[in-house]
Amino acid sequence: MDKVRKTFDKWAENGRAELMEEEHGKNVSKFLQTLSFDKPFTFLDVGCGNGWVVRKIASKKNCKKIIGIDKSKKMIIQAKKKTVNNKEKFIHTDIESWSYKGKFDLIFSMESIYYADSIEKALKKIYKILKPGGMFFCGTDFYTDNKATARWANIMKIQMHLHSKKEWKDLFQNAGFNVKTKHIKDLKSKKKWKREFGTLFILGKKPEK
Repeated sequence: MDKVRKTFDKWAENGRAELMEEEHGKNVSKFLQTLSFDKPFTFLDVGCGNGWVVRKIASKKNCKKIIGIDKSKKMIIQAKKKTVNNKEKFIHTDIESWSYKGKFDLIFSMESIYYADSIEKALKKIYKILKPGGMFFCGTDFYTDNKATARWANIMKIQMHLHSKKEWKDLFQNAGFNVKTKHIKDLKSKKKWKREFGTLFILGKKPEK
């Protein structure tokens, strides 16, 4: 079993899944409020953890189908236990090896793509399963511009690909996306990095055909 999967299985058991929801929830909620959900849509959450984003989005009336995937089997077990809406579906898999025939309007990922063996491969797969005109929203607190979080890989001792904001944009562009970025800060946080740097969201749009 790889170290990333093992780590997140452990987190599912010791309450860290709920801590992640608490730690990231405020900035993710702020970000989601900037999006429009006024048309029917399908949604995928890559690295869904205990499914907190899936549950949040499933409650929107225009959500037609929503899937959460995670490489931690124990996170998926937790997510299934917390399911509140029959639109929700959770699958134990990673994005690179998942064989999915359909396409999504919106794909979301918070703090998970940088654990992939290959970010390039993960982005290529995400691009493939997005509809033309579809959007991929990738949130991360772990980027080189944010000095306080850049130490996380050494602390956690698992594979984490560290990139700058510019490198993230380049990765998305190389995968075919039109790219924008957005910073969401928590100005009331006691943590300096949350106030000054915050969460970097990379927004990738798949061009219309």
